[in-house]
Amino acid sequence: MRKNTWIYTVGSVALIFLVCSFIGFKMISDNEAAKKKNQEKREAKPDVYAPADLIDKSLIDPSLLNSSSEHFVGDFTFIDQNGLEVDQSITEGKIYVADYFFTTCGGICPAMTKQMERVQEAFKDNDDVVILSHTVWPERDSVSVMKAYAEEHGAIDGKWFFLTGDKDELYNLARKSYFVLKPAAVKGKGDGESDFIHTNQFVLVDKNRRIRGYYKGTEFAEVSRLIKDMAYLLEN
Repeated sequence: MRKNTWIYTVGSVALIFLVCSFIGFKMISDNEAAKKKNQEKREAKPDVYAPADLIDKSLIDPSLLNSSSEHFVGDFTFIDQNGLEVDQSITEGKIYVADYFFTTCGGICPAMTKQMERVQEAFKDNDDVVILSHTVWPERDSVSVMKAYAEEHGAIDGKWFFLTGDKDELYNLARKSYFVLKPAAVKGKGDGESDFIHTNQFVLVDKNRRIRGYYKGTEFAEVSRLIKDMAYLLEN
């Protein structure tokens, strides 16, 4: 009888030890998983950009050079591919991607537009995402020209805006808000017949109109990173 009691006691102790060990191991595993998830979340968080954060100072309007204060994209008024006047209200409460191009560009623009199609496709059903493609050659890119270009690339009305309008306003926004235009080395030798050269950058802007990232719009991997960062901003 005593032998059976001893065996029962030892078995119970062993069972308790195994249960406690399992619980302890699970707690440690869950804690490590939580730490890893939080670390990945911190690493995935897109930065907030100010003018001082940009390496290429030629992209920045002289009045903003070296500014480290919080930066917000300015107000604007342009005409979209449907001939409608639009302003910053189309981005209210949304995240968006901005770029500069022109419709007859035979260099980087076709690749950029192709990659922007990927961005639209990834978020075509999400009303909290819009795309703004600005022309650097408004003299050439009229409403009808932009409309044809938008249709050629499957732009969804209300989702992907092709913007034209006053040249000075287009350039000022690029130089003072997005930092994606640089003066041409020789006047009149910029993009199209402009006096500026646009970069291949896609600019990610959050719901507070802060810049959250720059991505090479000609590179598949960079645009994949953009799409990932957009998903992060939508969830956080």
